[in-house]
Amino acid sequence: MPSEHGGDDGVLPAGRRIPEATVARLPVYQRTLEELLRSGLTTVSSELLASAARVNAAKVRKDLSLLGSFGTRGAGYDTAFLIEQIDRRLGLDRAWPVVIAGVGNLGRALARSQGFASRNFEVVGLIDTDPAVIGQVVDGVVVRSPDDLAAVVEEARPAIGVVTVPAAVAQRVADLLVGAGIRSLLNFAPQVLDVPDDVLVRYVDLSIELQILSFFEAQRTHGASDDGEPMPVLGSSGRTPSPG
Repeated sequence: MPSEHGGDDGVLPAGRRIPEATVARLPVYQRTLEELLRSGLTTVSSELLASAARVNAAKVRKDLSLLGSFGTRGAGYDTAFLIEQIDRRLGLDRAWPVVIAGVGNLGRALARSQGFASRNFEVVGLIDTDPAVIGQVVDGVVVRSPDDLAAVVEEARPAIGVVTVPAAVAQRVADLLVGAGIRSLLNFAPQVLDVPDDVLVRYVDLSIELQILSFFEAQRTHGASDDGEPMPVLGSSGRTPSPG
């Protein structure tokens, strides 16, 4: 069916690079679309999606056009189909095995997170150095020693490593994961990691997020943002440092 922009339905642009900013918004669109679908909306306009996701409608249309042409002029997008296409481009149409290094409170919470499983992320390995923790079972996964990481990788082929250790040992843990062949890391430690150029790192630093919120709270307190505009929806502080 013809799209809002006159293209063929469902055709993914071959080789088209999707900007990182767009990639960061796709999960927001996905979650919003799922909520709209649960509420009974089988079609959605870019304006409605933009309003629900608190994003400019033109930006929504531009972002979705990078995925392909899925909308119908005057009718909008098929909600379920658009969710499928976003899943496909995010790589969520397949399972991604995950290993978590650091089985403290945060590591355990992540290992037990239903959000991981619901998005096709399967925790297949848990690594910790504490002898009192090694051998424990968390949500069906046995905690193993770093010495066993090579065996975990051989058995389960994890694609993503999650670092939930203190900053002082984060680099050592990252080196261990990378050395075992893992090329994507999600780092919760407040430490910038030095990794090879072919390793992707995303950072989740809760203290930075709180500082950003404190900035906008201070702005609001002093009336600097009292202009009738809604407060911004802030994205993750995850970043991949440029080489050098």
